[in-house]
Amino acid sequence: MNDGSRILGEMNDRSREVFRRVVETYLSSGGPVGSRSLTRTMNEKVSAATIRNVMQDLEYLGLLDSPHISAGRVPTQLGLRMFVDGLMEVSSVNEVDREKIDATMGSNERDVSTLLDRVGSALSGITQGASLVLAPKHEAPIKHIEFVSLAPDRALVVLVFADGHVENRVFAPPLGQTASSMREAANFLNAMAEGRTLSDLRNRMKTEITQRRREIDSLAADLVESGLAVWEHEGEAYERLIVRGRANLLAESGDAADLDRIRTLFDDLERKRDIADFLELTEEGEGVRIFIGSENKLFSLSGSSLVVSPYMNADRKIIGAVGVIGPTRLNYGRIVPIVDYTAQLVGRLLSDRGKG
Repeated sequence: MNDGSRILGEMNDRSREVFRRVVETYLSSGGPVGSRSLTRTMNEKVSAATIRNVMQDLEYLGLLDSPHISAGRVPTQLGLRMFVDGLMEVSSVNEVDREKIDATMGSNERDVSTLLDRVGSALSGITQGASLVLAPKHEAPIKHIEFVSLAPDRALVVLVFADGHVENRVFAPPLGQTASSMREAANFLNAMAEGRTLSDLRNRMKTEITQRRREIDSLAADLVESGLAVWEHEGEAYERLIVRGRANLLAESGDAADLDRIRTLFDDLERKRDIADFLELTEEGEGVRIFIGSENKLFSLSGSSLVVSPYMNADRKIIGAVGVIGPTRLNYGRIVPIVDYTAQLVGRLLSDRGKG
């Protein structure tokens, strides 16, 4: 149970109602909410002084804040999160909004980019926020691939497709990767990319890894059998072949060339495993939810929120997302169903086209 759920569970009915009405009034008006205005909307007859006491308790819990002395209260980021997760009443999409969204889908436009542009414009117009539309990942053959290090834990992959389409994707690279190792990975992939999609490249890398492992096994079989070499962490991603008494072995036998070959093959195997990791991470998507304020680093400075929903293809695989970015006082109860409805509509439309 998170902090918000725990606090909500410990609140009595009056505190819960005061909190919900403060947030709802703030989301619709954008201004601080005073105790006197709440006395007119409460289910039970209570005095302004009683409501003030409840609001002070809610402020102590970190759910409300008072921007100015005696100017009423506004919800904090924790308060908004708790309201969205536990108290928000989500309405269905009203008819006017539904018609506007449906109208963007009515054309027989074959170009997905044009369709998604129209969806974005419609969402902005309906919600008065900035729209966010993530297009389906492209599966055309790749012409060029490049990895760019952004930070120790973030990297960008630039994919240029044979049909001219360009995509930038941010991912978390495997630990210990450097800018030069990323360049090597890109050079290797570019040498084999022609005519292949990302999925094709991944399958090719798996085949290469299996092939290298077999070659090493074959060359090292005698060494392993005689106890001069042993696989450490065998079968795992970080397995190593350890050669024992290597100096004596090289001096007394003609196996020096085989050992050099094993070492070269093993270096190659490790490099290919790193590249396979890159490809795996490049294709991965992220989870989808409502982000409030600094919960999302992108919006921490602007005090904005993001309401986003995935859309899926006919196989129920997430292929993109649509969303709305706006102030933290977004009318979540109205915008969440709009975004959800739009995402479902886009998913159905693209799935139908895929069948055609």
